[in-house]
Amino acid sequence: MLRRLNHVAIAVPDLDAAVALYRDTLGTAVSAPLDLPDHGVTVVFVDLPGSKVELLHPLTDRSPIAAFLSRHPQGGLHHVCYEVEDLGEACERLVKAGLRVSDGGRPKVGAHGRPVVFLHPKDVAGTLIELEEVRSDNADPELGEK
Repeated sequence: MLRRLNHVAIAVPDLDAAVALYRDTLGTAVSAPLDLPDHGVTVVFVDLPGSKVELLHPLTDRSPIAAFLSRHPQGGLHHVCYEVEDLGEACERLVKAGLRVSDGGRPKVGAHGRPVVFLHPKDVAGTLIELEEVRSDNADPELGEK
């Protein structure tokens, strides 16, 4: 079911400082900030060969990332995102297995413009997991996807 790691997401208290760290100190390419109101975050992607790092910053004080940062003021690992070919099929399988899938398995549109859901950390070894549908016909050529 899982295909490959798409990205690792890191919650950051200062997006500009995190961008400068990755771009200027670590020497990576970073995307322009993108606001995702449906998810309550601003995201920036750090481009790496075959994967990405997603820097997350809250849009408002009610954002889930704001709550995360209140518990982890320095920021930190928020979630990992894996690709699946068919998100509907994956959700059905996981719900039948007793896993909690965000919004009852009804996907939202993620930062890459593709359907995503999240799996509850208590059901998957303590890590928040995002599943993103990446079909063969909507792969990202920048990541070497086929």
